[in-house]
Amino acid sequence: MLGSPLFPLSPVTTASPSSSRPSAHQRKVMAAKDLVENTISENKIAIFSKSYCPYCRRAKALLTSKFPNVSTKILELDEMSEGSEIQDYLAEKTGQRTVPNIFINQKHVGGCDAVVALDNSGKLNSLVNAE
Repeated sequence: MLGSPLFPLSPVTTASPSSSRPSAHQRKVMAAKDLVENTISENKIAIFSKSYCPYCRRAKALLTSKFPNVSTKILELDEMSEGSEIQDYLAEKTGQRTVPNIFINQKHVGGCDAVVALDNSGKLNSLVNAE
């Protein structure tokens, strides 16, 4: 009878040969993290966006028209299979879950309102042009 001294109830653990390898989801999360970090480090301006978002459109228009010759990477998360994993990682990294999520010279500046405020205060040019 189960639970008797002859057959004690104890958790059964079995080592699976694949247990040390990341799952498909873990690999997708790691790939999203790498993509975010590479995008930020390899571009002066990195914009994590969604194609249908009016705030994203405004921020993208401002940055791309004002700085046409600056290395800018725009990732449309709603058009990427790993978009939700990227957005989750950005939320973990920045505390910001919303888009646009913008980095300038590897510094997180926030979203559309933050970029517009930097532009209105005259600080956006110096931030983008900082070496």
